[in-house]
Amino acid sequence: MAKDPICGMQVNEKNAIRLEKDGQVYFFCSINCKNKFLGHVPASCGHDHAGHHSHMVADFKRRFWISLIFTLPVLLLSPMIQEFIGLKETIRFSGDSYVLFLFSSIVFFYGGWPFLKGLFDELKDRQPGMMTLIAVAIITAYIYSAAVVFGLAGKVFFWELVTLIDIMLLGHWIEMKSVMGASRALEELARLMPSYAHKVMPDGSIKDIPLGELNIGDKVIIKPGEKVPADADIVEGESSVNEAMLTGESNPVSKKVGAKVIGGSINVEGSLTVLIKKTGKDSFLSQVIELVRQAQASKSKTQDLANRAALWLTVIAITCGAITLFVWLAIMNKDFAFALERTVTVMVITCPHALGLAVPLVIAVSTALAARDGLLIRNRAAFEQARNIQAIIFDKTGTLTKGNFGVTDTISFSQDVSENELLKYAASVESRSEHPIAKGIVSSSKDILPIEGFKAIPGKGAQAKVNGRQVLVVSPGYLRENNIVLDDERVNKLSSQGKTIVFVMLDGQPKGIIALADIIRPESKKTISILRKMGVKCIMLTGDNKQVSQWVAEQTGLDEYFAEVLPQEKALKVKEVQQRGLTVAMVGDGVNDAPALAQADVGIAIGAGTDVAIETADIILVRSDPLDVVAIIGLARLTYRKMVQNLAWATGYNAFAIPLAAGILYTSGIILSPAMGAILMSLSTVIVAINAKLIYYKKAA
Repeated sequence: MAKDPICGMQVNEKNAIRLEKDGQVYFFCSINCKNKFLGHVPASCGHDHAGHHSHMVADFKRRFWISLIFTLPVLLLSPMIQEFIGLKETIRFSGDSYVLFLFSSIVFFYGGWPFLKGLFDELKDRQPGMMTLIAVAIITAYIYSAAVVFGLAGKVFFWELVTLIDIMLLGHWIEMKSVMGASRALEELARLMPSYAHKVMPDGSIKDIPLGELNIGDKVIIKPGEKVPADADIVEGESSVNEAMLTGESNPVSKKVGAKVIGGSINVEGSLTVLIKKTGKDSFLSQVIELVRQAQASKSKTQDLANRAALWLTVIAITCGAITLFVWLAIMNKDFAFALERTVTVMVITCPHALGLAVPLVIAVSTALAARDGLLIRNRAAFEQARNIQAIIFDKTGTLTKGNFGVTDTISFSQDVSENELLKYAASVESRSEHPIAKGIVSSSKDILPIEGFKAIPGKGAQAKVNGRQVLVVSPGYLRENNIVLDDERVNKLSSQGKTIVFVMLDGQPKGIIALADIIRPESKKTISILRKMGVKCIMLTGDNKQVSQWVAEQTGLDEYFAEVLPQEKALKVKEVQQRGLTVAMVGDGVNDAPALAQADVGIAIGAGTDVAIETADIILVRSDPLDVVAIIGLARLTYRKMVQNLAWATGYNAFAIPLAAGILYTSGIILSPAMGAILMSLSTVIVAINAKLIYYKKAA
């Protein structure tokens, strides 16, 4: 046995996670403790979660198998079982009841310990629950059976007691494995980080160092196929990087010098030299892990309802157990052993395991699934509220649009110059300019031709010779100054949309125009269309002028828009929509939209990139894709549906099971033993767990 240096747990070296560092060998109970030891996973993601669950799974598994071994002699020595298999006279011997008591005691104290401890903990916290019910049932059966062995008239319940404990241990083992499976997102995220980094030393040599020794400002080489060790900027090299596990973006992203790379992503092709910018808890991955942990640990309104229901179910179970005992003894005149068996069965079958697991397991599954798809949930209550969204207010710049200039229209006035040629001439001239309009034209053209004699026209444009022709790219002001009159309805229409117009002149003659605007994201129109079909009103909120706002609204199919709104007035506009009686979500970039995000019922920050620490947003969408808003609403509705299904099953099951366990169908020959009650209770828990896991398949469909 060894000791985990982080959490102090005793671990088996054969099954533990092994790490060799500085000539020392360390053993860890979980990957989280190992990564915490290396210094690149937040402390909050340590043993308390995955490691603790892993230990509990192992503990229930071990107790189940050992208890099962001791159960076999208990079954063979139990009079009822002997009679059933026809070996009553063969197996009986002097003192066999004491041997039966000994084996049963081992199962009771060893196998039943988690439930006995749970009873103490729940009573200490004044929160009686499922452990209380199980413990009361097994204590009652054990004490009564022990009293019969030592002289009290009656029959023993040892075989029912040990099989009940076995089944309860098995049920808890399965339950904890389900919880672990749903919460494994944190562990999988932690596994994304490599163990070592290739650091470039001051003398130019390369040294492999553990991630815990990596500092901001260090230069690191990332070879093809390797994981990026920390958030960094590329200073040398070009490659494509797979960020699928971090952002949900399925295609590798092209990266050049100056681009940012995220720790945990995979370098696909070329070798990269990067400058470390963020490490440890400040890194993107660590922030994602922390957000997922907080979301999974937070309690939602539905979960609070389930917890209250579980508490009341505990009270009902104990009350029903007492009534059952009284009815069978005082009214039905049955012997104490029969009445006790019915009482124990009621206590067992009413255990609110399924109810206790109904909501938390759905939360764990949906949160893990959302994180995998680049949807980070900070506020569980707001996420639940997302299913009721009636209106969504979108910021324009950077949300519905890309936030940078691009060509929207090219119009040629002459048949001897095509629109493509016009754009090519303009882009060639503007390739020497740093003006935002110039960059927008250049980015929209695939071909750049050689130029001669470039000259800027201050405040009006630029000129140069291209293919032997004098080309000017100028503003409307240049035409006015030079008394060049051009009356074209198409120009007036584009101007009325608030677009920026530039004229292209060849050899002194206007040959066409290029219109530019903030480019609308290709996904925006589809997003608005889907949301409107879902019954959600779509509104845009922007500081831009009315002409541009109207053009964006028409292009995307918005229901309504607010234009020329100052940043400090955005929250008031959100409140205005809320006063119509609508549940409102605000979608923005999380910077100047912060007050509006906070005012909305659900605040969604979009295009957060590597900066996920946005305090005012309830939900953070890592990718700059408006369609993720549709995804979050769909997931919220699916999650709530699964919660309701689980709660309905858990409560409905108990409404049916309690009378059956009490013996209401006794006259019809139907009667449940405590062990059968435990099987039905465990089956109910498994059904709830499976239904929660179906979120994965529903989401995929």
